[in-house]
Amino acid sequence: MSDARLRDVFITGTGAFLPGEPVGVEAMEDHIGRIGGRSSAVGRRALRWNGVETRHYALTPDGRPLHSNASMTAKALRAALDDAGLGTGDLEFLATATTQGDYLVPGHAAAVHGELACGPMEIASHQSVCASALTALKHAWLSVRAGEAEVAATAAGEFSSRWFRPEFYEGTTLVDAKGRARVEADFLRFTLSDGAGAVVLEPKPRPEGLSIKLEWIDLTSLAGRFDPCMWAGSTFADRSDMRSAWSHAGPVAAHASGAVALVQDFELLKIVIRAWIGVWLEKVDTGRIDPARVDHLLCHYSARSLREEIVGLLESTAAMIPEEKWFSNLSSVGNIGAASIWVMLDAFLKSGRANRGERVLLIVPESGRAMVGFAMGEVV
Repeated sequence: MSDARLRDVFITGTGAFLPGEPVGVEAMEDHIGRIGGRSSAVGRRALRWNGVETRHYALTPDGRPLHSNASMTAKALRAALDDAGLGTGDLEFLATATTQGDYLVPGHAAAVHGELACGPMEIASHQSVCASALTALKHAWLSVRAGEAEVAATAAGEFSSRWFRPEFYEGTTLVDAKGRARVEADFLRFTLSDGAGAVVLEPKPRPEGLSIKLEWIDLTSLAGRFDPCMWAGSTFADRSDMRSAWSHAGPVAAHASGAVALVQDFELLKIVIRAWIGVWLEKVDTGRIDPARVDHLLCHYSARSLREEIVGLLESTAAMIPEEKWFSNLSSVGNIGAASIWVMLDAFLKSGRANRGERVLLIVPESGRAMVGFAMGEVV
């Protein structure tokens, strides 16, 4: 279909849901639980690197769930629809994103649709890590752009804390004889948070207030060059061999081998970061991104130290966007995976910083298996 036949698409509503009360740094380990009853060897260091002051958990300190991933995602979506002056009956297409839904099967979109308890609609589930937010956005954007839907939405949710309870690690090869968890697993316990975010898309801007006209969305996977960098479902030694995945061994053996827990390869991450930056630089070189024309940058990153590394790599290049143009709420909500970018955008639009005519660049890298997404929009 030619561009002349494609419609403009606008973000007309945003919403976020953060479960429970904010949990401060000093209470985080007690909230998710101490492995073997002892303090983490890397927890305090991880929190210093992250720069997170408060975050939200959908579990109580005794492990009782306050919400499901689907219910949090549905709450964020209802908030976004309300912000756009719409209801669930107006929604024609829903694309969801998450690292892991509440079920292994069926997909997250079906669970969220069930929570909404509304009429028939078209749905699609996108599952990866942080960048799945933009894969789902592109699906919804194209649906409206092609004229297949008048109202579409993308919603992302994460319930990471359930992965971090002590029972995910105790009795596995991830914990040594002294009760110390392997750093590649333990570090993530102090990195990820719970919550959900959503945006509503329409072919026209909202009659009152601000909308964002989406100009383009680009996604780049580098999985052909890298083994998994953050994963669950396989051991370190076998992660590149899909035949070694947890389902072949069975859940009991997989848990004992540490294959069920979420882990990160930090040495590989250092290389993947440079690969992300390479994609960013290429977009500047080709003119896809003109840093001088970006008024606001919303870049998802998992930790303050990662932002510092990104800035360090960019500041001597033509791709650097001055830090005074960066917006982040990482310190107050933490890293919410796929939901981060929509929780961030919701906070940005409600902060009063956006003005009509300004251009907003969204960037979402994910370490999962080396992927990065970009979306450019104009405030109207």
